[in-house]
Amino acid sequence: MTDRTYLIVGGCAGIGLELARDLVAGGDRVVVTSRKQGTADEIAGELGERASGVAVDLSEPTEIAGSLAGVGRLAGIVFTAIERDSNTIREYDIAMATRLITLKLIGYTETVHVLLDRLEPSVDTGIVLFGGRAKDAPYPGSTTVSTINGGVEGLMNTLALELAPIRVNALHPGIVGDSPYWREKPAGVLSGYESRTPGGRLVSMEDVVDAAKFLLFNRGVSAHSLNIDRGWRIT
Repeated sequence: MTDRTYLIVGGCAGIGLELARDLVAGGDRVVVTSRKQGTADEIAGELGERASGVAVDLSEPTEIAGSLAGVGRLAGIVFTAIERDSNTIREYDIAMATRLITLKLIGYTETVHVLLDRLEPSVDTGIVLFGGRAKDAPYPGSTTVSTINGGVEGLMNTLALELAPIRVNALHPGIVGDSPYWREKPAGVLSGYESRTPGGRLVSMEDVVDAAKFLLFNRGVSAHSLNIDRGWRIT
């Protein structure tokens, strides 16, 4: 067991939940967030006595400070919370774009701002921001998503500079084949991506969790943007 506690923003589903499980199994404590307190409490109960839950809505940044008031000292933060939209420049939905940009860029930033007094100013403290490969591998409808994930890289750089010696890194997964979002796609969709991936296998949630832990724990890595896609872009 350790005396470390990590906040996993979006830790009640998908990759965030898998990371929370892994950290708890390793002896750490976690605080997982969801937009609903009931969901956060339910997942924390499933994770066990070394987990707790809190309701946070990143799309309402003025409420973040109050939502996180009860969170104590932290060894690090991982931002896995994500929403997707399909937004093209020809049919641009301002409301959808505003929500997504607020959630990921302003919400991430305000959360760090609120919790600074609970983060030890040490090289052992890590912050990991989740972006995505759409930042440099756009697809039809990714106008907002590509913009935001590019913004995550810029946010990482400024936070790493301002918060040093606290380390700040960004993780950009490609298509995670066994994630809840992708495994529900028709088989033909995934096979098309698999055929373009060297080795014919997509990134797994286990791969992404391992990468997140590397960025969170490695004391020599800061201001690094890590793509994890099994070499998809070289094909």
